[in-house]
Amino acid sequence: MSKRNSQAAKTAARERLRIEREREAKRAKIKRQLIVAGSIVGVLAIAGGISYAVMQGNKPGYWEAAKDDKLVKPANTTGENGTTVVVGKDSAKKTLVMYEDPRCPACAQFEQVVGPTVDKGFEDGKYKIQFVGATFIDNNVPGEGSKNALSALGAALNVSPEAFLKYKTALYSTKYHPEETEDKFKDDDYLIEVANTVDGLKNNKQFQTAVKDGTYDKWALVMSEKFDADGEKYKFQGTPTLLMDEKKITGSDGENTPMNVADFNKAIETALKG
Repeated sequence: MSKRNSQAAKTAARERLRIEREREAKRAKIKRQLIVAGSIVGVLAIAGGISYAVMQGNKPGYWEAAKDDKLVKPANTTGENGTTVVVGKDSAKKTLVMYEDPRCPACAQFEQVVGPTVDKGFEDGKYKIQFVGATFIDNNVPGEGSKNALSALGAALNVSPEAFLKYKTALYSTKYHPEETEDKFKDDDYLIEVANTVDGLKNNKQFQTAVKDGTYDKWALVMSEKFDADGEKYKFQGTPTLLMDEKKITGSDGENTPMNVADFNKAIETALKG
């Protein structure tokens, strides 16, 4: 091989090496640009995600927003905000005020054990019954079932007082009342399922629409505020709580609500004489 050919070969090799290095440099530059761009997008995505999470965190929840809804008062209520719910014979001189939270296990126990006796008393005209709904368990055991069930009770009350009472009994029954930690009452379909066991509510489209649309959601919140105000006034916090003539009705211990028929009968007879 001549020196000329050897030199030309070396020159060509160096040229190929230069071109390859330039290509490699371009590829590296593009790669760096992509990495930087990806990092910026990632940072923006994270920032956007954080911003969205903050926005969602600051966004009022459904029930918080419901406070600003227009108040719709169920039929068969009285009072400025429709929170006075009284059933019974007009001839009854006394009124038994019952404070209950739909999710409350003690309320369910009271209704299952003493409820029929309470019902017989007002059916016999011994007293009227005034119902005041509470929703504090939704705060203590996070959820929304107390509020949602109270709203559904408003929809039942709008149908009739009889439907309201039967629906309340069904919600507290051993078959349908959930554990306190199981927020089943937040589900409209479940509330409607229970209602379909009640005369006057079974397949009642007006009732079902009111439950699904949350027609009485604001009313449930206002009713809960009444419970809070009465609790502060009469010095009680829990449910069930019974009052007559603005005095607590208590069992044999003199402190708690009577949770059996014998204690209730004794306490109510004393209250009726007072």
